[in-house]
Amino acid sequence: MKISLNIFILIFLLSLMCFPINIFAYKQFLTKHPEGIWGRDENHLSGTTLFYINGETNMERIQNFLNSIHWYGHDSFMIKWERIIYIDPWNLPKNLEKADLILVTHPHYDHFSVEDIEKIKKQGTILVGPKDVISQYKGEKKEIAPDTEIEVMNVKIKGIPAYNINKKFHPKANNWVGYIITLDNITLYHTGDTDFIPEMKKIEKIDIAFFPVGGTYTMDALEAAEACNAISPKIAIPMHWGSIIGNYDDVETFKKHCKSEIKVLKKEE
Repeated sequence: MKISLNIFILIFLLSLMCFPINIFAYKQFLTKHPEGIWGRDENHLSGTTLFYINGETNMERIQNFLNSIHWYGHDSFMIKWERIIYIDPWNLPKNLEKADLILVTHPHYDHFSVEDIEKIKKQGTILVGPKDVISQYKGEKKEIAPDTEIEVMNVKIKGIPAYNINKKFHPKANNWVGYIITLDNITLYHTGDTDFIPEMKKIEKIDIAFFPVGGTYTMDALEAAEACNAISPKIAIPMHWGSIIGNYDDVETFKKHCKSEIKVLKKEE
């Protein structure tokens, strides 16, 4: 009994000695992962899981974030999560919520539509785009280029090259972009109009990615699946189909060849 008591006291003293170390490690963890506390998540530590303070796992949180994404056809999206962000607004329905941020990938009419921007613009709306979009836009704006990063309204935005390799529709020299967007510790990648380009192989840690699948002007469904498998987003959303170019067969091909979870959004009209 005396030996057991001594062992208990020894363990207790050792735990007190380790307590400051554990607190330090915990603070270091929160510095890198402010969104969560220790639990289990295969993306952070082998054999462990990360649980978030609000009780959600990382994947559950991403799934919930999907409810904030609205697709209006083609490459046009609205994200309603802390801020209201539109990407390439075109052919929008009436009476949508006004934008805090508008991200435009390039100046083609079906991506940079002044008429549609006027529908969602309000005082304080900021438009982000490459040089030849910004030069045409009258209003608050921020220029971005490939491989540059800016922060607007606490939203981190990185310009990613977007161009054709074997087509002439989107020349690399034009410096048009796709976007990596980080808000509330969720990371999105909207590729813009592009082929599967070498720069994509360096992209990682994407939660939700949007890939064009219609072909002709961009990568086709098989190329999009190849790009998706190289980037490995947790969830992939097909776009650039159903308007102008592409159909549901392209979506099915994309789904068949992708290793990521696929979410096909219904067009809102």
